[in-house]
Amino acid sequence: MSLGEPDFSGRIVRWQKTSGRHDLPWQATRDPYRVWLSEIMLQQTQVSTVMAYYEAFLIRFPDVKKLALADLDEVLSMWSGLGYYSRARNLHRCAQQVLRQHGGEFPRSAQELQELPGIGRSTAAAIAAFCHSERVAILDGNVRRVLARVLGFDADLALASNERALWDLAQGLLPQADLAQSMPRYTQGLMDLGSRLCSRTRPTCTDCPVQELCVAHAEGETHKYPVRTRKLKRTSESLWLLWAHDEQGAAWLLRRPQRGVWASLHCLPVFDSEASLLAALPQRLRGNGSALPVVRHVLTHKDLFLHPLRVALPKRAALALEGSWFGPEHWPTLGLPAPIRTLLGGLS
Repeated sequence: MSLGEPDFSGRIVRWQKTSGRHDLPWQATRDPYRVWLSEIMLQQTQVSTVMAYYEAFLIRFPDVKKLALADLDEVLSMWSGLGYYSRARNLHRCAQQVLRQHGGEFPRSAQELQELPGIGRSTAAAIAAFCHSERVAILDGNVRRVLARVLGFDADLALASNERALWDLAQGLLPQADLAQSMPRYTQGLMDLGSRLCSRTRPTCTDCPVQELCVAHAEGETHKYPVRTRKLKRTSESLWLLWAHDEQGAAWLLRRPQRGVWASLHCLPVFDSEASLLAALPQRLRGNGSALPVVRHVLTHKDLFLHPLRVALPKRAALALEGSWFGPEHWPTLGLPAPIRTLLGGLS
């Protein structure tokens, strides 16, 4: 297919109009705040999971000013369970910057949007295309797969130069007419095609609107695209959790460091071994703990095996550890990792 072939964008636009998704809550708006929020939530997260979080988040933070003025703990608490908590921290920082530097109005162009915290090139392009019909290409994971297959792009995308080359090709395929309508629909159409038909392992080529233009389909080797030789290896890690509680059910919690697992969230004290956990307890308490069943928590490239040790303490007794007591009434307002929230809620 020649670069800039108008038939490609036309097919995507027509297919999205008749067969794409139209019932997502963020599709009925061109409000940059709502579109931005949806794009950040959808990074590495399924649409079905995002739906409930999106609605609840908007009820609590209906506009960028409310979000900017909120406490980070409250933002993290509303995000709890979505994972990738750096997104929530950047969301808060971005809202503050939009309020402080732009008077509460998001910049209109993709180039300016990229200067905000947590907004990369593809996310910026999506916001600009959906809200302002800017003629700019997106290239998230699903779209990258669609374009690599259609174009037969077999260069290794682990190399930045090849990634830039695919960006250039993506830009050349954009609609050229009626941009006010075609850019939002084309952008959504690529997303829909990548998530619904052009899946990683079993693409539904028979229903694809660009099947006749697709090099990978013609070759019968869709599995070859996209090419990425450098892949992250899956790892595992064991962590020991000290669940110290008093007779009223309060738990000893501390804020995690700004980097690493569960960064900036409140959490039970975490140790890299059972021995180090026990060493942190007063001698008189080391035999009083109850080991709970191991919890496996799955991250994108790592499995965490959590070993909780529950220890009862006198009312509000101090521990020689960073942190403080938080009663059950405080937990809903704290940013807690999902497995910790489940642990506290299930056995409190």
